[in-house]
Amino acid sequence: MMFINKQKSSIPVSRDLKLLLLIGGLYALATFLSNTFVNVFLWKKSGEYLDIATYNLFIYIIQPIAFFIAGKFAKKVDRALILRVGVIVLSLFYIVVLLFGDKATTYPYLLGGLLGLGYGFYWLSFNVLTFEITEPETRDLFNGSLGTFQSFGGMIGPLFAGYIISNLNNFTGYTVIFLLSFLLFGIAVVCSFYLQKRKATGKFIFREVLEERKRNKNWNYILLAHIAQGMREGLFIFIIAIWVYIETGSEFALGVFNLLFSFCSLICYMLISKLIKSNYRKRMMLFGGLSLYFAIAIFVFQTNYVMLLIYGVIVGLSYPVFNVPFISLTYDIIGKANKARKLRIEYIIVREIYVNAGRIAAITIFIIGVSYLKPSFIIPILILSLGSGNLIASLLIRKTVN
Repeated sequence: MMFINKQKSSIPVSRDLKLLLLIGGLYALATFLSNTFVNVFLWKKSGEYLDIATYNLFIYIIQPIAFFIAGKFAKKVDRALILRVGVIVLSLFYIVVLLFGDKATTYPYLLGGLLGLGYGFYWLSFNVLTFEITEPETRDLFNGSLGTFQSFGGMIGPLFAGYIISNLNNFTGYTVIFLLSFLLFGIAVVCSFYLQKRKATGKFIFREVLEERKRNKNWNYILLAHIAQGMREGLFIFIIAIWVYIETGSEFALGVFNLLFSFCSLICYMLISKLIKSNYRKRMMLFGGLSLYFAIAIFVFQTNYVMLLIYGVIVGLSYPVFNVPFISLTYDIIGKANKARKLRIEYIIVREIYVNAGRIAAITIFIIGVSYLKPSFIIPILILSLGSGNLIASLLIRKTVN
């Protein structure tokens, strides 16, 4: 945590903030170690875009449902307990994948649903804890630092995993990597016991937060921005990894791609967490959105490994520029919304429903497209259209009032 202490030393950093960053870093390393390769694992078993899309679709169908359920529990029990449930479910996911083995592609909906359940419980708790532990003056520092740790995990996780998988018998390699993720999630569970206990009181009031978008324009624009962002994420979260593997036939090459992407993100997150000013957030988001869309043109018309690596560099530099101010603005707008302190859990659930609505819409469009048209024809069209999500989100955010 020395990285945190060296940044903005005038800002007090609590013990819980450091613990939450450590848990977030362990989660990032565990997921980057394995999740990058789950889509490739399934692809190697079936070779069908529909199987991969169905698996990802069920992640995002179940995730908001899990968010809702976890939110109701979070009104009654310690937030850290919800986080532990999520991490335990995520760790069990990798054991189930190994148990299914060659039959994994037979149950894409079950695997996706299990991962979505874990994501929902984990991220509900993590987002609520982020809202409670950080203050407006520490949010950019926290989000930038978390992004740094995530980028570091993204550098070493996939590269190490790709090396192991490529140098061992494929299934043996996947077994080793999935078990390592299981271990890292276990360490994260242990760390969660040291968080200060937090228990929300009051009733679970969901409808009022939904209705708030009619009265609060800032909240409405934030939700629309999350739909737009989710539409890009829904497609790109799996299609890029599959394309890199198709072009190279190597898990190690996919690891190199993630190393390059995450190294660029690491540098940019470190700079942004030090230099960002709240009055520059909207400009940074617009620049990040434009850069993310420009990056698509690098590879969509000429898809090869070199072009994909160049894409990884540009996106790695652009995502922090977009994400850090976007997350901070979201929490600031929630913090100023009606009954924010009392209904913070409900606000975070509604936000998650909207971002997953975007992801579900994108994957559904993808499934329909590849079902009736040649993938080589329709996928570039979908990438060019849905890939504008972050740019659209940045334009919507410009309509919010400071």
